[in-house]
Amino acid sequence: MIDKILSISGKSGLFRLVSRGKNMLICESLIDGHRCPALQRDKVLSLADIAMYTVDGEVPLNTVFGKAKELTGGKIAPVSPKDPADKQRAWFAEVMPEYDADRVHAGDIRKFIQWFNILIETGNDDFSEPEKPAEEE
Repeated sequence: MIDKILSISGKSGLFRLVSRGKNMLICESLIDGHRCPALQRDKVLSLADIAMYTVDGEVPLNTVFGKAKELTGGKIAPVSPKDPADKQRAWFAEVMPEYDADRVHAGDIRKFIQWFNILIETGNDDFSEPEKPAEEE
């Protein structure tokens, strides 16, 4: 599920991949359902391709979302993206105590909280591992 959710630079919020067109992706906003194209010049990232730094390496974002969902009981985060950075860091340390505080910036945590809240509010809270395509023999 999370592999079909996209972040597009220059556009706020998260988007669901609807279709592929010639030289573009057709995306739908999770917030308002508005459809828009993501062109080749746009930087598009699937949430399945993003990871958070830890002291031991990296952890996929869907794993961190899963830990946050478990901690909040499936509700939105108790902190807001507009709260002070130290309050956001304190909550994120509860979610993932092994995160690398030197490499995970305040903006990264703010974006994580924003994305987590959007995913929970829109019912896109299946944070299981993305399915790997079957290998051809």
